[in-house]
Amino acid sequence: MTRAPAESLLFDVPPPLTPVERLLLLAGQYTRHNDALDLLLREAPEREPQVHATSAQRLASDTRVAVKTIQDERLYDSIELAETLVRLKQLAFLSTASADSGVQAARELTALAPQAVVGCAASLNAEMRQRRWSTAAAPEARLTATQRTALEQIACGHVVASASLGREFTRSREPKVLMSTLRALEAKGLAVRTPASAPGAYIGAPAQDRVHLAPAGITALTSVLGLPLTGTGSAPRATPRPIPTVTPATTPRR
Repeated sequence: MTRAPAESLLFDVPPPLTPVERLLLLAGQYTRHNDALDLLLREAPEREPQVHATSAQRLASDTRVAVKTIQDERLYDSIELAETLVRLKQLAFLSTASADSGVQAARELTALAPQAVVGCAASLNAEMRQRRWSTAAAPEARLTATQRTALEQIACGHVVASASLGREFTRSREPKVLMSTLRALEAKGLAVRTPASAPGAYIGAPAQDRVHLAPAGITALTSVLGLPLTGTGSAPRATPRPIPTVTPATTPRR
């Protein structure tokens, strides 16, 4: 068997995650954790009450790592940055506390974590763009405004997919993510479904497929997170020059 040159292997090593990408990945971890607790509560709430402890402790550790990663960036102090770090530290504390709680209480402690982490990612992304615009990734040109909104909803853990009578459909919060939008994101390699990983729509209903960001989706969302939506595209438009006001000529009175 012929081995590839050592130099060629360097191109197979993925680049390190940016702090914002790390947060979006962390949000997905919290969503998976919460889904697992939901399924446990519906299927066997009285069995293995501490089965979630290891996952919660790992989340707390990963959240603290995310905090250190942000601090290592040595950004200028600002209220927004300070609030982002405090919120993440609070989430790490809540995750630690949930490890010592029952399943129901643990689920409540981390219920808002995915959305909170995405909010922190958006705030951090805006701060890093303001301080280091030259190093910020260019906005992903392939995304429409609808697709970008869908990626944010997915990152927050708000999108599931299911099927009934041969017809696929999605469930999400407003603005609703349509199945056509999800399929477009999947075709671009930006979103993936994890089969039967989320609780059913009602007690006794079959589990649903949770939609997560693919690695390429994390990168794409990082490039636009926190930027203003602009029509059908995701990239910010240039600020139009003001149109000079033309004062109509005054007709002299006779």
